[in-house]
Amino acid sequence: MGVIVSYFLALLVGVTLGAVGSGGSILTLPILVYLVGLDPKIASGYSLFIVGFTALVGGGRSIYLKRIEYLAALVFGIPSIIAVLLTRSFVVPMIPDELFSVGSFVVSRSLFLMLLFAVFMIVASISMIRHEKITEIANEGPLKFNYPVILIEGLVVGVLTGLVGAGGGFLIVPALVILSKMTMKMAVGTSLLIIAAKSLIGFLGDVKFGAAIDWPFLLIFTGLSTVGIFIGMIFVEKINPSKLKKGFGWFILVMGIYILVTELIQN
Repeated sequence: MGVIVSYFLALLVGVTLGAVGSGGSILTLPILVYLVGLDPKIASGYSLFIVGFTALVGGGRSIYLKRIEYLAALVFGIPSIIAVLLTRSFVVPMIPDELFSVGSFVVSRSLFLMLLFAVFMIVASISMIRHEKITEIANEGPLKFNYPVILIEGLVVGVLTGLVGAGGGFLIVPALVILSKMTMKMAVGTSLLIIAAKSLIGFLGDVKFGAAIDWPFLLIFTGLSTVGIFIGMIFVEKINPSKLKKGFGWFILVMGIYILVTELIQN
């Protein structure tokens, strides 16, 4: 039953990416862990493929609409891709099954990854709720690039993507808007291309190291998510995207707090 419900929610993952340019991965990992019952490490790898392929479709549309700033994508994307590969190949496998314990409270690898993801969600929600302020900044001044800061943030986002399987759109979009003075539409399109590249390359690292993959499930989920991104792109034309992103941000905030509390109580 959990798998069937997850297929319906896969549409929501795509709708979110299509409508607000981020947030798909924030839904994917909890769906895979809590509904499908996957280990967080495996789920993070699946999330890389699902979000990466779905973002690739959205990025293709942005290329067609000429909403990609390729130089910024390279400066942000290359260090991010390197960080994802190194994190998935070396850091994640090195995390022990049990990190430490305090009395009877044991911090396992799964608990650590889920707590990290919950914090990731809460930070993401704050970024989405502040969306209107970011939009105002986008209209100030000509396009310019703060290359050193963009490069550093690319590394940070890459490490987070490698650890929890999240695309990091909530960090990429504000960074491109604030550091490069891009419009929101251009930043979202560029973000989708960056997310697609680093997520899919990160997933290929898992395949290379022999991770067991349930391809039928993964392809069905990804296919539904891809359908969802087209729905999201249509949906966003009919609703104020600023209000949509802010509302979704509040939803993500509640989800992040729920996961944080649930994981701490269960352990």
